Amino acid sequence: MSRHLMKGNEAIVKSAILAGCRGFYGYPITPASEITEAAAALMPQVGGVFLQAESEVAAINMLYGAASAGVRAMTASSGPGISLMQEGISYMAGAELPCVIADITRGGPGLGNIASEQSDYHQVVKGGGHGNYRTLVLAPHSVQEMADLTVLAFELADRYRNPVVLLADGFMGQMMEPVEFPEVATEPRLPRWAVAGTDASRGNVITSMHLDTDKLEAHVRQLEAKYFITEQREARAEDWRTEDAEIVLVGYGIVARILKAVAAEARAAGLPVGVLRPITLYPFPTLHFQRLTARARAFLVVEMSNGQLVGDVRLALNGARPVEFFSRVGGNAPTHLEVLAEVQDLARRHLAGAPAEEELIVHV
Repeated sequence: MSRHLMKGNEAIVKSAILAGCRGFYGYPITPASEITEAAAALMPQVGGVFLQAESEVAAINMLYGAASAGVRAMTASSGPGISLMQEGISYMAGAELPCVIADITRGGPGLGNIASEQSDYHQVVKGGGHGNYRTLVLAPHSVQEMADLTVLAFELADRYRNPVVLLADGFMGQMMEPVEFPEVATEPRLPRWAVAGTDASRGNVITSMHLDTDKLEAHVRQLEAKYFITEQREARAEDWRTEDAEIVLVGYGIVARILKAVAAEARAAGLPVGVLRPITLYPFPTLHFQRLTARARAFLVVEMSNGQLVGDVRLALNGARPVEFFSRVGGNAPTHLEVLAEVQDLARRHLAGAPAEEELIVHV
């Protein structure tokens, strides 16, 4: 493998092409615009299609058409654009069409600002469109994972015939780090269910409309069964120094990197602190949380939102351990010192023999 220094947004596109993606339909928006720019430059080089749509509404419906024809395809946007795509995402989930959607999150609500935030969690993880559906959601915390999880996103999309969202904060999209890509690319293959204009696909039908109530109910139950399987098989999380942790810090994306630095410093001062980082936001890694309650005394969820991930953490733990919350919003990131102070306060209240505040060494 060779290593390349690049932005997270660019890594998504290169990895998508290696995963067999041959169609990109999108509209630029900060902080996701480099994805559209890279797709415009690279997709034609592999015989793929790049099309800048007139709007995000058009982009998601173009993606529906490409996916119906069996093409591995993707789009990318940020909060306001993802809002416009919600109807199309619901249609694609209802029609069981695989696709990948990159959401590089900015501050909201409304137009908000172009700074990094994590406020799209509810919109993406809970299904922002209408009807009974879910999207699978992956949350990278490095540029390498922007590449690796893009490949996984296409694999999961095809395996479960469902939209998969790569949810990354603006820091992840704009950050530059070395990335390794595999030498061998995936060759796109036409799936059996596609409507592709071939004799073999002549009888195939792609639709999300089921006018008969019993047929729609049966279809929704089929989708539920599929989501249940993903919950059993696809939940992923990273346990970082949690084997003896009595305080567990929880976060994803750039926040998880801050939490690892805080945990390392807290341990140097004698506090048993670890980090649990959800990688799949749906399916949520519930069992990873429940396993830690055997030793952990308390959990601290840190987000760049007003409290969205924290709700799923509390559901997973179901009152077994206290869950506390700290956040910054508006495009502000929690600082190392702010989180360290929260950890010290948590230790004083939940751990016997915790070091005094002046004993907690802080390296600035």
